[in-house]
Amino acid sequence: MPYPSALTRLECSYCAEQADPALPQRTCPACGKVLVARYDAAAAARTLTKDSLPGRATSIWRYRELMPVLDDANVVTLGEGWTPILPAPRLADTLGFDDLLLKDEGLNPTGSFKARGLSAAVSKAKELGLTELVIPTAGNAGGALAAYAAAAGLQATVYMPRDAPLANQIEVTTVGARLELVDGVISDAGRHALAAAEEHGWFDVSTLKEPYRLEGKKTMGFEIAEQLEWSLPDVICYPTGGGTGLIGIWKAFDELQALGLIDDRRPRMIAVQAAGCAPIVEAFEAGEEFADPIVEPQTIAAGLRVPGAIGDYLILRTIRDSDGTAIAVTDEAILEAVGLLARSTGILAAPEAAALVAALPALRERGDVKPDERILLLLTGSGLKYLELFAESGGSPR
Repeated sequence: MPYPSALTRLECSYCAEQADPALPQRTCPACGKVLVARYDAAAAARTLTKDSLPGRATSIWRYRELMPVLDDANVVTLGEGWTPILPAPRLADTLGFDDLLLKDEGLNPTGSFKARGLSAAVSKAKELGLTELVIPTAGNAGGALAAYAAAAGLQATVYMPRDAPLANQIEVTTVGARLELVDGVISDAGRHALAAAEEHGWFDVSTLKEPYRLEGKKTMGFEIAEQLEWSLPDVICYPTGGGTGLIGIWKAFDELQALGLIDDRRPRMIAVQAAGCAPIVEAFEAGEEFADPIVEPQTIAAGLRVPGAIGDYLILRTIRDSDGTAIAVTDEAILEAVGLLARSTGILAAPEAAALVAALPALRERGDVKPDERILLLLTGSGLKYLELFAESGGSPR
C-alpha cells in the first residue's frame, strides 16, 4: 500500500471523548454527539504532498492518507469525486459578479455528492465486517447507498418519504436494495430506519450518526484546494440540509493546513436553506448554539427538507468560525434559478443546488458577498432526478 491511511482514532466533536475505529461506531458513547475521524498529520505529510498528487487516481481515494479505510482491498469505488470546477462568466455577468465558480457534483456516480459519503461509509463498513446497512433518505443518499452496497456485495435497506422523487425510488430498487416508503419527511424515515436497525441488527448509516460519510464528503474541500492551485476562494456557498458537506469541507481545510499544504486563510462559508425549512438560518440569526427542529417543513427541494440536523452545532460553528452567514430562499426563487442556471451555463442542477443562485442577489444586497470576490457555488446534484417536479411546475423551469 503506497499511501497508507493515517487514521488514529475517533473523537467526539463536542466533548472530545475518544472511540476505537477498529469497532463499528455510531455517535459519541458519552454524549451522543457526532464522532469524527482523526489522523496523524506528520505521518500523512510524508507521502501526501503536492508533488505526489498529479499521478494519483482521480477519485476521492487520491487522498488515501486522510481517508479512514486501512486496507485497499476494502475500498468500494465507482469513480466518485474529482468533479470539475467551472467558471460561469455569463451567470456572473447576469447577477453582477466578477468571478463565479461552480463545482458540479451532479457528475458523480448516482448524480450527487452523496456518492462521496457513501463510498467512504460502505468501504469502512466492509472493512469492519458489516453486511446489512440501513439508511433514511430524502432521495439521493438512498440511491448512493444502494449503488455502493451493490458494488460491495452488501445488503441495503432504504427508508424514504413517499413523496421523494420517483427517480430516486427506481434507482434504489433497480440496483437491488430494499425500499420502504414512509409517510412524512426524512426525520420520519429516520425513526423507521432506527427501529429496523435495532430489530434486525442492521447498521444505520444515517447522516452524521456514523463517522465515515463525513470523510467522503470532506474530499470536496481537498479538491477545491488542489484544483484552485492551493488558493481558496473568498466565499463558498453550500445548500444545507443535514450539513455534512459544509462541515466536511471545513474539516478538510484544517487537515490540509496541518499537512502544510495551505495556510490559515479560509473562505467565508454560507449556508443556504429553503424558506419553508430553515432551522439553521433561524438559529444563526438568534445566536443559538443548536437549532430547533422545524415542525412542518415545506419545500420542493427534497434535500433541503431536513427539519433538524444532528450536526446543527457543527454547521453553526463552521459558519461563525468562517465569518460566514446563513440565508433562506423561497421555492419560487429556486425554480427560477434552476432555469437561469441552465440557460447561463448549460448545467441542469437540482433545486438544492439552484438555491445558491437564488440566494446571490440577496447576499450581495445585504453586503455578505461583494461583486469582486471569488465565489464558489457547490452544486450538489443533478436536476435529472427532478424531471417530474420540473414538468409539474409548468413544463420546464423558467
